[in-house]
Amino acid sequence: MNAEAVLAIDAMGGDRAPDIVVRGLEISAERHPQARFILFGDEGRVAPLLKRAKRLAQVASLRHAPEAVPNEMKPTAALRLRNSSMRLAIDCVAAGEAAGVVSAGNTGALMALAKIVLKTLPGIDRPAMAGIGPSARGDFVMLDLGANVQCDARNLVDFAVMGEVFARTVLGLNQPSIGLLNVGSEELKGDDRVREAAEVLRASHLAPLFHGFVEGHDIAAGTTDVVVTDGFTGNVALKTGEGTLKLVRDLLREVFTSSIAAKIGYILARPALERLREWLDPRRYNGAVLVGLNGVVVKSHGGTDGLGFAHAMDLAVDMVSHRFNDRIRDELLRIRPGEGAVLAPAAVAG
Repeated sequence: MNAEAVLAIDAMGGDRAPDIVVRGLEISAERHPQARFILFGDEGRVAPLLKRAKRLAQVASLRHAPEAVPNEMKPTAALRLRNSSMRLAIDCVAAGEAAGVVSAGNTGALMALAKIVLKTLPGIDRPAMAGIGPSARGDFVMLDLGANVQCDARNLVDFAVMGEVFARTVLGLNQPSIGLLNVGSEELKGDDRVREAAEVLRASHLAPLFHGFVEGHDIAAGTTDVVVTDGFTGNVALKTGEGTLKLVRDLLREVFTSSIAAKIGYILARPALERLREWLDPRRYNGAVLVGLNGVVVKSHGGTDGLGFAHAMDLAVDMVSHRFNDRIRDELLRIRPGEGAVLAPAAVAG
């Protein structure tokens, strides 16, 4: 990391907050020694944990937040909690004190607060939820995963731009391939918005990276590094993939405990199965990013542990230190040169 990254943390978000948040930040402090953290939460609960986390305490400050957003609270109600840990963390980014926010709290509330407080980048109509997943050829990024149920061609092009920058910034790919999720790979397949988005991408500077249309089976096959779709389809694909991975894990457990011979087979196959478990560990892919806003916003799974939260922190630090939002601005200017605008700073120095 070339420059110091300052991140605001919702210390009270998540099923086991603030304990797993502090544990994850302790790991993150070791991984990213130049990062700085501003924690927002109940001082009476967070301060004792922070005191015991020696490495984290050296690079973190704590600000008291008297309220927290419950998991079951509706976004409209969360908007009225002005002193919640989530709201104060997002306000910290809006004020320019931090470059990004990480929360394991209420997803709907985080999306609503971030969109209203931070607002979208110049040239972006709608932010998108992006996430990383495993494929036969390595990790890929897919967006949108649920922020926008309905999208037009312009939105899909924006998602492609943001996904390509994400793949370069976070996945470290020099020339990531881009695919538009469709009901078939032929050029005439799909509705008008998907075909129009494809035409724009083919005529843009991203044309060499644009693979064309991809289908559902292409996601796990790793046909492209970036999979672009609307939030309705993306969320269905995400939940289907998660369910399939759980089914595979459950079936393997059932098969290897079904008989004495199967248990012996498990012992022999254990090293390979351990590698498979590590590869498919959901904690490796914890952290969905709301891209397209004036600031980095990372949503950790609410039920994760400290290691999973640390992976979400990895995403945030990578995006801030590599000036993710500045790169989006540059790419959008190349597609729509007439829509140039000054972008808010993408990194904050402490």
